[in-house]
Amino acid sequence: MKKKDSPAGPPGLVPLSRRSFLKKSSLLLGLSGVVQIPPEEPVYRIGPDRQRPEETLACAVIGFGPWGREIAATLARLPEARLAAVCDNYDVMLKRAERAVPQASRHLDYRAVLDDPAVQAVFVATPTHLHRDIAMEALAAGKHVYCEAPLAATIDDARAIARAARDAEGQIFQAGLLYRTDPQYRSVFGFIRSGATGKAVMTRAQWHAKESWRRTSPSRERERAMNWRLDPALSPGLLGEVGTQQLDTAFWFHQALPVSVTGFGQIMLWNDGREVPDTVQAVFAFPDGTHLLYDATLASSFDAMYELYYGSDSTIMLRDSKAWMFKEVDAPLLGWEVYARKDSFYKEKGIALVANATKLDALGQDPAADDPNAETPLYHALKAFMDNFFYGPFAPVAGYQQGFEAAVVALKANEAAVQGTKITFDPAWFALD
Repeated sequence: MKKKDSPAGPPGLVPLSRRSFLKKSSLLLGLSGVVQIPPEEPVYRIGPDRQRPEETLACAVIGFGPWGREIAATLARLPEARLAAVCDNYDVMLKRAERAVPQASRHLDYRAVLDDPAVQAVFVATPTHLHRDIAMEALAAGKHVYCEAPLAATIDDARAIARAARDAEGQIFQAGLLYRTDPQYRSVFGFIRSGATGKAVMTRAQWHAKESWRRTSPSRERERAMNWRLDPALSPGLLGEVGTQQLDTAFWFHQALPVSVTGFGQIMLWNDGREVPDTVQAVFAFPDGTHLLYDATLASSFDAMYELYYGSDSTIMLRDSKAWMFKEVDAPLLGWEVYARKDSFYKEKGIALVANATKLDALGQDPAADDPNAETPLYHALKAFMDNFFYGPFAPVAGYQQGFEAAVVALKANEAAVQGTKITFDPAWFALD
């Protein structure tokens, strides 16, 4: 049976109605002083008639670099996951795997992992330009696949992966778009889509870090392989490697893909012979006339990473897995904001929008402060993958279609930045057939 684009809900899960959710939230508000915002999409809880089977999902991580190690460490914290194998084509990484995950078998060739009938799911964490063959062969081998974002370094490769995932009946394919499964972002999505911010005005997002992206190694061959992000023939640039996540969030919140992008890219600091820009800006135009202004740089760490969604009644800021709403003075009262917790930002007061406010309040912690018990976006993404396996199958919120669309936009945005031009999106670029 083919996966559906819009799931009615996984078997054995009981839908919690939006009205019930709003009622619960309003009752909890007086206790916590923090808005627990309702999601627009259905919320599911595990019903008494469906318990997770007493078994684990045998997983393999292909690519044991920094992010592959992060995936492995996160899988270790999920009781339903069992890391059965690790693959990397660099033997030094396998030695690290021997120390970090001694229970997992180790392989230099990913085909050995795909040939193992005991491995049920594959997590692809290799450099972006290597995703295509691994993901497609894993699907052909009958494995469930989690493929990091962006899906590929070219539109043709991303399309090939998405086609294979679409045609793999009964197999789970999830793209590594982290924020679609993050509770905080899902809550803000519902809040914005409910109209609480008023008429959409504009969106702004950024990612700033001072680092070179250049890696060193005693081996020239290894150094060349490690620095694939600086190879213009292989790299999707900052807009692909970093921007994909935040751009996808904006497309999700807007419920629309952009119609054009105007890009700018420069080398502002790291003049070491590279051709890939270390600083980029992009302006995306949406069908409703609004724009997303996005910038990323490796030359300055100031102000790090955030997203701002401006509306005529209020603006929402997402930062460090937290969110705040800044109301306009002429905005209509929603009722609950009088009691909500407010935090100061220079001359502004932001109403804290915290997805797990009641849990934090029960722990006696400041809901706007760092929560030591909060999980990472990656944790929620991998948990969603596990839940799909044990309680599904249902279409992932970050499936092949979303992964493909995000890749197309990010790759074209990178092209616009490198060329310093405007690109109008052709609907044919988003077609799988």
